[in-house]
Amino acid sequence: MSAVQIVEVGPRDGLQSVPTRVPTEDKVAFIRALLRAGVRRFEMGSFVSPKAIPQMQDIRDVIAGLGPLGDARPMVLVPNTRGARDAVAAGMTEIIYVVSMSESHNQSNVRRPVQQSIDDLGLLCREVDPDGRLRLRIGLATSFDCPFEGRTPEASVLRNIERILAIREDVELVLSDTTGFAMPGHVGGLARQCIAQFGDGITWGFHGHDTLGFAVSNVLAGHEAGLTVFDGSAAGLGGCPFAPGATGNVATEDLIYLFHRMGVDTGIDLDLFLEAADMAAAIPDGVTGGHVRRIPRQRLKLEGPRYAAE
Repeated sequence: MSAVQIVEVGPRDGLQSVPTRVPTEDKVAFIRALLRAGVRRFEMGSFVSPKAIPQMQDIRDVIAGLGPLGDARPMVLVPNTRGARDAVAAGMTEIIYVVSMSESHNQSNVRRPVQQSIDDLGLLCREVDPDGRLRLRIGLATSFDCPFEGRTPEASVLRNIERILAIREDVELVLSDTTGFAMPGHVGGLARQCIAQFGDGITWGFHGHDTLGFAVSNVLAGHEAGLTVFDGSAAGLGGCPFAPGATGNVATEDLIYLFHRMGVDTGIDLDLFLEAADMAAAIPDGVTGGHVRRIPRQRLKLEGPRYAAE
C-alpha cells in the first residue's frame, strides 16, 4: 500500500486567527486528541510577536504542558532567526520557516522583501543550526496566488526555491496555496516543474486553503504529480490573518477519508480523528469547514478501502 504523510496544522495555523483566547489546557487537550488518532507530524504553535499573533503567546506553556511526545514530530513556525533561537531554547528540534513567493505578501506577513527573508534563512542556518541538526521545513507561501498581486508567476517560485536550496539542500519544501485560489491544473503543473527541476530527492509538500472549495481537488492533483506530504487542519479550522479573504485550511478529516478511499495509508484513525475535529469545531469564534465531519459516522463506515480502485 502506498502512503502519504499528513501534517496537522490546527494547533498553529488553525488557532492563530481565532480572536478569543483559547486556554493553554484546551490546546494541550486538543493536541493529545490528535496524537491518540495517530497524528505524528503537527504544528504545535509559533514563536512570533505576541502583538502580531496574540493566540500564540503561550507556546512555551503548551510545550511544557505536553512534555515528551515519543515518536511524534512536533514543529513550530518561526518568522526569523530570533524566533528560531527561541524555539531551540525551548527544546524544539523541528521548525518551519515561511517565505512568501510574492513581494507584497512577504511585506504584509513579515515586513521585509523576499530576498531579505531568504538571507535571514542563511543567517539562521549559520548561527542557530551550524551543524544541520534541526529538521527544517520551508513554507513557500503564496506559491500560486497572492491576495495583493494575483497569480504568482511560476518563474518567481522556481527562482526563490533555487536561492533557498543554495543555502541548504536537506529541507522539506511546501508549496502553499495561502489564499485558496489555486486550481488543480496549476497545483499539479507547478509541482511537476519543481520535481523536474530540483529532483524528487527533496521532500515536497502542499498546504492548501479551501476558499473556493477546490482544496481537496488540489491535494489530489498534487499527489498525482508526486507530492507526498499534505497539510490539513482539524475541522478546517483556520485562515491567514495576513491574506485578506482567505478562509480556513483544508479539513484534515477530508484528506484522511480521501486517501483511505484511494487505498493510500495515512497512519491516522479516522474515527478517533473525528473526535479531535469535533473539539476544534467547538472552539468559540473559530471558523471551520470541511465535509466528512458532517456525515453520520455510521454512514462513513460503509465506505472503505474496498473502493480503492475508484
